[in-house]
Amino acid sequence: MNILILGAGQVGRTAANQLAREPANEVTVVDTREDVLRELQDHLDIRTVSGNGSYPSVLEAAGITDADVLIALTNSDEVNIVACEIASALYRTPTRIARIRSAEYTSHPKLFSEGVLAVGVWLSPEQLVTEYVANLLRYPGALQVVDFADGRVQLVGVRAQRGGLLVGRQLRELREHLPNTDARVAAIYRNERLIQPDGDVQIEEEDEIFFIAATDDLRKVFAELRRKEDPVRRVVIAGGGNVGLRLAQSLQSTHQVKLIERDVRRAHQISERLDNAIVLNGDAADEQLLIEENIDSADVFVSLTNSEEANIMSALLAKRLGARRVMALVNRPTYGELMENRGIDVVISPQTITIGSLLAHVRRGDVVKVHSVRRGMAEAIEAIAHGGAGQSNLVGMRIEQVKLPEGATILALVREQQVIMAHHDTLIEPEDHVIVFVTDRRHVEAIERLFQAGT
Repeated sequence: MNILILGAGQVGRTAANQLAREPANEVTVVDTREDVLRELQDHLDIRTVSGNGSYPSVLEAAGITDADVLIALTNSDEVNIVACEIASALYRTPTRIARIRSAEYTSHPKLFSEGVLAVGVWLSPEQLVTEYVANLLRYPGALQVVDFADGRVQLVGVRAQRGGLLVGRQLRELREHLPNTDARVAAIYRNERLIQPDGDVQIEEEDEIFFIAATDDLRKVFAELRRKEDPVRRVVIAGGGNVGLRLAQSLQSTHQVKLIERDVRRAHQISERLDNAIVLNGDAADEQLLIEENIDSADVFVSLTNSEEANIMSALLAKRLGARRVMALVNRPTYGELMENRGIDVVISPQTITIGSLLAHVRRGDVVKVHSVRRGMAEAIEAIAHGGAGQSNLVGMRIEQVKLPEGATILALVREQQVIMAHHDTLIEPEDHVIVFVTDRRHVEAIERLFQAGT
């Protein structure tokens, strides 16, 4: 697949890194910064072109005439939109994806309906991050929560905690504890090492466990692995940018929200847009301010400023001063790996969150959802099984008959409104939504082929 990426920012670099590592892809990246492109070429097997991605001459130099997919991820909504328009009008590029940040555009869905703008799919990292954080707040103690099948199924990452009913016991006892609840454990990570979730595995404190269940059953399974925690009520948000403001707006009717913004003019603007939240003008890394605002009574402190260093420092400070749980938005993967489990409970990676939504539109086969798991180390995929028996690699087969690559597991099926946890004898039927967990992303191409009828 020929893929053309416009913009080599954090999201663009992450997309290039993910897609270039898949053997079937030829990736070209366009950016105006030649030094950034040189650095990318030093690490990835890709082509690069320097120039403005909305210019036809630059797009032609980058190979738009042969491109299967255009992914416009520059910092300018207007450049991204124009690039999609040109790709459609002049080159008939089949798939056109654009990053759209401004609510001035995203609040008007008609703009992106067929026959209006030539943006086939639009992504808003700010909105995706807001939804991601809001999901985490619903399940105190979760490391990651992602949705499948329009929210009917969720995959959750959780750290096993002393006091959890299953800690110190074998995994097979989960069914005994919850006889009327079906769930599947996708993977267990112990000291960064993957452990296959066999029934004989004994769950240890601090194990990182990913499990899937119907959304209605999620809290029951959660309680098996961690002590019961009080629901999140008091939330302190550091940073009043697009993400911080959106999160405050989404929480203010159900939570007690305080938002700290450093810029006085921005703080004033935010206060006028929030009805039931307290807006403070100040520095979230100011110890005295946090003490005065009773940070020790906060259920969650989440730092979402434009500076990842400031996010890390303010989150560590809030934790030291008594905040129950702290989260920090961090762009650099290395920073994220260093800080998680070292004082910061959850590291939020905008590019990892965004890349999942992007990949769902790039994968072959009828892929509905893709979620990056554990900072992109693993992947969870929802795709639809098409064709009849004998015409498909999946339809008409039991789970145990499906030839999955190493490290891949079918976790669940969604059949119309019914959620079915996958067992060895579960039969796959036409149009089932199949949820697959892949611990080694090198095998993603093999998973895609499974969902291509007639191959």
